[in-house]
Amino acid sequence: MPTPRGGGLAVMAALLPAWALLVVLDSAPAATIAAVLGAAFLALVSFADDLRPLPPLWRLLAQIAAVAGGIAALPDSGQVFQGLLPPAIDRALAGLLWLWFVNLYNFMDGIDGITGAETAFLGAGLAFLVFVNRELGNAGQVALGLATAAAALGFLRWNWQPAKIFLGDVGSVPLGYLLGWLLLATAAAGAWKAALILPGYYLVDATWTLCRRALRGEKVWRPHREHFYQKAVQRGMSHAAVVRRILALNLFLLALALML
Repeated sequence: MPTPRGGGLAVMAALLPAWALLVVLDSAPAATIAAVLGAAFLALVSFADDLRPLPPLWRLLAQIAAVAGGIAALPDSGQVFQGLLPPAIDRALAGLLWLWFVNLYNFMDGIDGITGAETAFLGAGLAFLVFVNRELGNAGQVALGLATAAAALGFLRWNWQPAKIFLGDVGSVPLGYLLGWLLLATAAAGAWKAALILPGYYLVDATWTLCRRALRGEKVWRPHREHFYQKAVQRGMSHAAVVRRILALNLFLLALALML
């Protein structure tokens, strides 16, 4: 039987109001509302793409617009690269990294449970980092991370192998956007090493695969099955077994992030 897509609609219906409520209650920074609006915009565009595929350029322009709006809303005092670069270059490079993270998050959503598990880990992991080191943020940022993890766990109940529903672009794209926001905020607060290490598996798998395909002259935006997690499944490992191994690796990455 075909497995329906579009489960990301339910995730966004839970997560975006939660983030907005934290802003209204003055728990999360006011600039967070820009991330909520950007994610809502990307969810609409991505849902349209789920229903009828849009040209890649249109999707990219929508992502650039959302990232630009989010970067403009970041506090002027927060520099992602810790003052090593002029402010304008700092923001431009941070925007490029954020744009790549949004796309790689979509690329990596290829087997049952992987993005739900990764989102739960990143949300909870970032919340834990702030909880143990309050110099990185306040209780509102802890709540943003926990809300993201909770929404992902609610979806994971239905997406664990064998999946009853898939996330779709309407979920993976805005989730990458919101997590990118949290990672940039963590980096701007001084913990740029931790912000780089926590999503390490997704960053390395997606970037390595993209570079290999680009060097072969392939159209990198086309669907494929060359990621390391996909190769593991092709060689006989179950979706659940692959995700469990990624989660075990993530715990190691969290330990490294805490050490730094």
